[in-house]
Amino acid sequence: MLPTYCPSCHAQLKVKCLKCESCQTEVTGSYDLPALALLSDNDQQFILRFVKNSGSLKNMASELKLSYPTVRNMLNDIIAKIENYENK
Repeated sequence: MLPTYCPSCHAQLKVKCLKCESCQTEVTGSYDLPALALLSDNDQQFILRFVKNSGSLKNMASELKLSYPTVRNMLNDIIAKIENYENK
């Protein structure tokens, strides 16, 4: 998983360099990580499962063997995290 926070001070990391393995071109600068990359691995897996289920919380609840309201709350928590990242 991509590190998103500094192991020393816990500040949010930024991307400094991207490199093409094919032609060795490098792009440098200071870039914010996308909000989805800042989510935990579990939250990212939830979103992938959500997309694979065509956005159906009913299907996800069945797949996860959880109640619909529990899955809805999980999605609401992720939405709140994304909104928090976007408002920083």
